Amino acid sequence: MKKFITSIAAFLALIIVFYPVTLFVWGICISSGLRPNLNYPIGISGHQYSRLKEVKNIHSVDILFVGPSLAYRGFDPRIFEANGITSFNLGSSNQTPVQTKVLLKRYLRQINPKLIIYEVEPETFSVDGVESSLDIMANDKNDLNSIRMAVELNHIKVYNTLIYSLIRDALSLNSSFNEPMIKGEDKYVAGGFVEKEIRFYKKVSCPSKTWDFNENQLIAFKEVVNLIKHHGSELILVNAPITPSLYRSYMNSSIFDHLMSDNSKYYNFNEILPLNDSLHFYDAFHLNQNGVKLFDSKLIELLKENQALFIERLTTVEQH
Repeated sequence: MKKFITSIAAFLALIIVFYPVTLFVWGICISSGLRPNLNYPIGISGHQYSRLKEVKNIHSVDILFVGPSLAYRGFDPRIFEANGITSFNLGSSNQTPVQTKVLLKRYLRQINPKLIIYEVEPETFSVDGVESSLDIMANDKNDLNSIRMAVELNHIKVYNTLIYSLIRDALSLNSSFNEPMIKGEDKYVAGGFVEKEIRFYKKVSCPSKTWDFNENQLIAFKEVVNLIKHHGSELILVNAPITPSLYRSYMNSSIFDHLMSDNSKYYNFNEILPLNDSLHFYDAFHLNQNGVKLFDSKLIELLKENQALFIERLTTVEQH
């Protein structure tokens, strides 16, 4: 029996060493298309690498933006700066509440914002968050929060990418990586924003559908809200505008509005700001720069009306 237990222990020890080494070699040598359960999207989309590099030098801003691509393509720090508001955009592609929680645990105390504006696009409450977790693991240094996120999602692709990312971090393999500030139609703007070259969406009809909310994401969302309140930052939830034709196709938007309103101050800009599918968007979900200017200007107007924490300085800037 003792020999059997010793053999099992030796086998497990071999697996613990062999699996990460094999996984690392696999990730280095095999093209991404041939390794479906290992995805390492460093510098792939959304300028996430540049954003997470810049955030490490950000301290004490008025507003921190979090949320999915509607956040980092919707909240332009230049517009807020012109109104005397300092900000940083910590959005990420398909960011679900699970990833929002990780990023806030990692950076909230350092950034120490007066106000957090959390873009709560309903779709991010309807997915598992696997792909967005890989984006963060590949483009940032990993820590215990990454491990907790992997356990929470409990998916082989996340575990594999975490192991691979930790090895790359330990070997400093990304130290020479540089992300271009302009990639295709996208330009990275200091402060975490990504500006798209101006183009216009061609309106199409959208069949009726409903949001199907993921219970794990709703639980993570509650944890995010409690984390922000415990830190002492003010919190505003924002449902950024999507094309009116797409928004009207969802039959249970009022249920989501009620859910959000129960947790904090909430603005659904699909109901507040009249926009045009073809003039103000570059695809069904994302504003073009013309739409961004209207959206951000209206948001700043509402912040002033509702006496945000930094309203005195805003008023002073406006008077000058």
